[in-house]
Amino acid sequence: MKILVMGSGGREHALAWRLRHGGGAERVWCAPGNGGMARLDGAECVAADTKDIAALAALGERLRPDLTLVGPELPLVNGVADEFAARGLPLVGPSKQAARLEGSKAFAKEFLLRNQIPTGPLYGIYDSAGDAYSALCAVDWPCVIKADGLAAGKGVLVAPSPDDATAFIDRLMVNREFGAAGDRVLVEEALTGQELSYIVLTDGETILPFAATRDHKRIFDGNRGPNTGGMGAYSADGLLDRELESRILESIIRPTLAAMAREGHPYRGFLYAGLMLTAAGPQVLEFNCRMGDPETQPIVVRMEFPLAEALQAATEGRLREIHARWKPGASACVVMAAAGYPGDPRTGMKIEGLESAERGGAVVFHAGTKLEGGHMVVSGGRVLGVTATGADLSSAVKRAYEAAEKISFEGAQYRRDIGAAGASGSGRGATHTAGGGV
Repeated sequence: MKILVMGSGGREHALAWRLRHGGGAERVWCAPGNGGMARLDGAECVAADTKDIAALAALGERLRPDLTLVGPELPLVNGVADEFAARGLPLVGPSKQAARLEGSKAFAKEFLLRNQIPTGPLYGIYDSAGDAYSALCAVDWPCVIKADGLAAGKGVLVAPSPDDATAFIDRLMVNREFGAAGDRVLVEEALTGQELSYIVLTDGETILPFAATRDHKRIFDGNRGPNTGGMGAYSADGLLDRELESRILESIIRPTLAAMAREGHPYRGFLYAGLMLTAAGPQVLEFNCRMGDPETQPIVVRMEFPLAEALQAATEGRLREIHARWKPGASACVVMAAAGYPGDPRTGMKIEGLESAERGGAVVFHAGTKLEGGHMVVSGGRVLGVTATGADLSSAVKRAYEAAEKISFEGAQYRRDIGAAGASGSGRGATHTAGGGV
């Protein structure tokens, strides 16, 4: 199969890597790709602007891939699936209307409440900063403030006090730090428990669950500092037992797909449920309409089935034929970020030690990198996702950190506690309040 992968981050490199390493793809085009994808055997980077839907569709018509896999959320929210469908081009991903589950936090929250799918209580949705300030007089602390639109994973704050909440509302609605994403804000009750990333592939009827993962959103160890796009993730046997997974499928995933179909927007593609495992059971924090980043990285290294066949089956409505198999044990991904991230990252620094890091069996997925003058240099905030497997979580984490320590670039920063709580069995490091085929 020949597959077009849209995007340029660590998630897209991981997907392209898996498609070419036991995933069943003969050739992969990466649009636009990154420095690591440019060096991937059997892959080719092609120029593309993922904000330009018409140009992406024209690229699809020119290349004529067997299918297209969309990595980031923006093209899906902007309707790339509809444009490809109109031209008879197979694509894995939901329609523009269905992608509102991620594109609008307000739409998703109202959908969840309307269909009685477990989620935290909503104080309100506000179109002005003044109304949002007033709402803070009647909330319990901490509360959650969310931007309605896409904000690269940084549009959510668990606010411990009125001052923190007010300052974040100012950033969203007054200073417009995230542009139109902050036109509306949600104020929600904070939930307490352990977070879990649960991702499935669906053709609209059959559900193919992927290995569960746990993300680390904050920039600093111990879940301190501002939210990021994700500083690391892990997957492990035992992270999700059968009883809990059945409860998630029956109370959240199946009702979501059924309700979307009932409301006229059948959902096909990846559905990512960001969950809080509370004392009352799993509850939805948010939905994403694509795979997660960095959750994809530890997922793909555990895949033991041809991803290309599963993707094709999803586009053809025969996902029931696919049986997912997963490498026993665990996997972990440590994200190495540029100095200044998640604010204004510094770029242009030369990256050293990549080959040495991979000699021990780790896989280094590129995100914010590019080839310049024959050298790999930093080109974005999240630079690399150093990923390894192991017989258990402790060994996977150890191998990932050993590889990360061999890589260097000026100002490199990364958390030192990815998977630590899971490996110790305490669970506390992955616990915080947040808003953020069967």
